[in-house]
Amino acid sequence: MNATPITSSAAAAPERAPAGTTALQAAWGRLRSRGLRTVGFVTGMCVGIALLLTAMDGGQFWAKLVYSLCIGGVCTAINDGVRLSMAWLNDRLRAARGLPVDDAGFGSGWRGILPAAGLAMVAGPIIGQGLGDLLTGYSSPSLYSLNSSNSRITLVLSVLGTVMAVVVLSTLERLSNARAQAEAAQRLAAETRLQLLQSQLEPHMLFNTLANLRVLISLDPPRAQAMLDRLIAFLRATLDASRASTFALATEFEHCADYLALMAVRMGPRLSIRLDLPLELSKLPVPPLLLQPLVENAIKHGLEPKVAGGRIEVKAQLDAGALLLTVRDTGVGLAGAAAEAAARSPGSAGSSFGLEQVRARLATLYGIQASLTLEASRDDEGGTRACIRLPLPTVAQP
Repeated sequence: MNATPITSSAAAAPERAPAGTTALQAAWGRLRSRGLRTVGFVTGMCVGIALLLTAMDGGQFWAKLVYSLCIGGVCTAINDGVRLSMAWLNDRLRAARGLPVDDAGFGSGWRGILPAAGLAMVAGPIIGQGLGDLLTGYSSPSLYSLNSSNSRITLVLSVLGTVMAVVVLSTLERLSNARAQAEAAQRLAAETRLQLLQSQLEPHMLFNTLANLRVLISLDPPRAQAMLDRLIAFLRATLDASRASTFALATEFEHCADYLALMAVRMGPRLSIRLDLPLELSKLPVPPLLLQPLVENAIKHGLEPKVAGGRIEVKAQLDAGALLLTVRDTGVGLAGAAAEAAARSPGSAGSSFGLEQVRARLATLYGIQASLTLEASRDDEGGTRACIRLPLPTVAQP
């Protein structure tokens, strides 16, 4: 009975593991990550070789498939076992010499593939053939009996199959690593961009607050003092938290409440505040300072220009499988805000700055899955409504 070969899994140029990872841990992680791909490739090659040998001599396909799977499985086990053993030995030698752990030992890359593949080619077919004999009840001639044409064919297929597996699986591993590195570079670029955007948002808020405080100092010193105290408390509370990648939604609402309290000192009874956060949504993670630019925009361009003032509402709710965050004011509305913005001095901060940064952050974090819309309120109270829609359940994963 012809024994048919198959090869082991192999990986070249493995992706570097996190600092402090041993060679054995890195090798085991690579084996686990490519396990399904290796099984699929090995099984497909086994079936292909069994079909080829059946077409050549017209024997029983099922028996050839059993031998092929046995030899392929043994070759894979030998190859991976040798790689793990070399990684373990690398760790022991480094520890004995007092060196720090390192995942790039002499068992990594081609230095580990070639010895493992060589041993798999020599021992794998013999052990696999013996296992196939046990399962089928046949007695196969030695693979290294050069007088047998079947043995020569099997030996040639063993070598070719091993070489093919090394090349194919190593190429796939390299492509996978290159793709992972590209994705990591994209994530780093996105994170850098987010940090830049946030560094722009914080001075923008402070600029507007200090400008308002400057006016209030001459008009109402006691209120200016109270506003300054609120500002100090607000900045102290947000200094560390503003560097976080995500906030709990409850924390985001708390910072909005702090900011609105600061604005209430200046506007007095002209400002009415309503915050609506359901308890079941309070722990959802969101990007920090996501709502504040919308609240600031509503105050500055909606309620401040209105002599009688008005109300600002901040609300969170679930809507069609998404998180909907709404900032609504009963101010002068979009048309009035546009006219007010046109009348401002050229040196003042633009009304669209905060909104542009929120849109840019959403695009960086979620792509087309998130959105920001600004529209006129549809009830008799008028005003403007800004809505942020975030995806669920993976909310705010930068």
